[in-house]
Amino acid sequence: MMRINRRHLLGLGVGAAAAVRFGGVATAQTANSAASSHGLSIFGDLKYPADFKNFDYVNLAAPKGGLFSTIPSGRAYNQSVQTYNSLNAFILKGEGAQGMGLTFAPLMVRAGDEPDAMYGLVAKTVQVSPDKLTYTFTLRPEARFHDGSKLTAQDAAFSLTVLKAKGHPLIIQQMRDMVSASAPDDATLVVRFAEKRGRDVPLFVAGLPIFSKAYYATKPFDESTMDVPLGSGPYHVGRIEIGRSIEFERVKDWWGADLPVSRGSYNFDAVRYEFYRDREAAMQGFSAKNYLFREEFTARVWATGYDFPAVKDGRIRRETLPDETPSGAQGWFINTRRDKFKDPRVREAIGAAFDFEWTNKTIMYGAYARTHSPFQNSDMLASGPPSPDELKLLEPFRGQVPDEVFGTPFVPPVSDGSGNDRSLLRRASQLLQDAGMPIKDGKRLLPNGEQFQLEFLQDEPSFQPHHGPFIKNLATLGIAASFRLVDPVQYRARVEDFDFDLAIERFSMSATPGDSMRPFFSSQAAKTKGSYNLAGIESPAIDALIEKILAADDRDELTIACRAFDRVFRAGRYWVPQWYRTNHPVAYWDIFSHVEKPPRYLGGVGAIEFWWSDPNKAANAAAKTPAEPKSESKSEQAK
Repeated sequence: MMRINRRHLLGLGVGAAAAVRFGGVATAQTANSAASSHGLSIFGDLKYPADFKNFDYVNLAAPKGGLFSTIPSGRAYNQSVQTYNSLNAFILKGEGAQGMGLTFAPLMVRAGDEPDAMYGLVAKTVQVSPDKLTYTFTLRPEARFHDGSKLTAQDAAFSLTVLKAKGHPLIIQQMRDMVSASAPDDATLVVRFAEKRGRDVPLFVAGLPIFSKAYYATKPFDESTMDVPLGSGPYHVGRIEIGRSIEFERVKDWWGADLPVSRGSYNFDAVRYEFYRDREAAMQGFSAKNYLFREEFTARVWATGYDFPAVKDGRIRRETLPDETPSGAQGWFINTRRDKFKDPRVREAIGAAFDFEWTNKTIMYGAYARTHSPFQNSDMLASGPPSPDELKLLEPFRGQVPDEVFGTPFVPPVSDGSGNDRSLLRRASQLLQDAGMPIKDGKRLLPNGEQFQLEFLQDEPSFQPHHGPFIKNLATLGIAASFRLVDPVQYRARVEDFDFDLAIERFSMSATPGDSMRPFFSSQAAKTKGSYNLAGIESPAIDALIEKILAADDRDELTIACRAFDRVFRAGRYWVPQWYRTNHPVAYWDIFSHVEKPPRYLGGVGAIEFWWSDPNKAANAAAKTPAEPKSESKSEQAK
């Protein structure tokens, strides 16, 4: 099965025991001083010292050169995995091109081997005020835009201000606790935050792209456009075929290339994204060497699709790389904004009609495990009865949340694997009956007497086989279910307008969920167009527990708050959970090399950032390539 729409991680990871409450520098601070540091982390701890030379997981000897090409494996903000029509990837309008983040430099970048630490790129140091509400960044004097102009604190202040005002709604929401950004001089950026701000907001802000203030002096920021924006990152936009491919060229004299956060990284001379409207066509493109790397999200294809000559003779290499990050959530999210889905018994009945065991065995070659929680594959997942500390957080909501919150958390039922488990369907039918939806003449009726109908909205045809048995079981319950395949533009428009019954979403947690949980679960996000709260969750208990998560002083408190949240979320039956796996199946033409395994907290394999073209492998691949058939002469053709 394919995992789709893999977006930014929720939150930013977690450090060890806290030195400061809301995230700060790794240097000791007194009540009357603000220390300066080369990095930030949520709980104040950093692995790398101020004089570190490079991240441990990079290869400093990696050669520069070559082409890396792939298809999109996920999207952020206004991006699509199937097309693009805009080079503005940080607003709501348009279909943003994949890879545009490569063209911009942020203040700081993440370390892949730490839960949440960030180190300076454009920013050389950061100073945090004693009350943790003012962050003062000192910018590097060597920072430049691609046209050679100096990148200053005025550019950074402009960027944060315009993103907060006109950026994608998800950016705006995550920046709500940023009060202001100002530049007293070219080298100094002062960012102020609200009291009781989200713990991870400063780190989110530090990772946002920096735009040229001069460039946007004559251009509207919030317009979809194919004009190439002025960047400052390791790559700039190269060849473009709108909707089909986009290529990024490495900036050979990039100002940040020799900084500790960049050494051994961005090794390819060119990075290209290819776009396909159909996954089967994308697979054919890979076998024809139209692109060079793919992460495989379809179990059937991984099990049976790699039987063509380039795999058999070793020109294509297949690997399964570990994924130690929390697996996050993937499932059919049920739009509770619609009256027919407001009763949780109805939502539970819909979930009972999905036979995961049959689907996994028959369609997905047994490659997956069932997802129970948005904290899957982490110690934040709730299990068993609540601990005393969890109960302290949950007791204020007794009577407002289902009683099961105070017992063993809900897990999806396990079927007999037949695809038509009669006991589960009887249970589902009873739930619908209890919710005031009787069956008459084989049709399930809503309280208003109309037949219960629902539509699965999707933009990926490869997902259709997974819906067939589900729809059949819903029909057994008298529900008229259908699968609606639409183009990516229409799909995104409908999802952003919440114009759907059930839609699939996938998002991944990091080790420290924080303020970025709000776009997925908060009552405010339920009303915000373009938010990731597809289910329309509006729960005072969930809102309050998100605040407890944000206020946690250390890892233990965070884990307890997340488990309490998990119990309430799972009791709401807001989704039909799907599946997960704890590895990255990847296939690539064997001309690349990489370190043994991705750093633990990277959230992906890091191929664009840390892999490299291997000249020896390229020579071997050329030797393995079958010779082209000789062209016939004109006389032979005539014969």
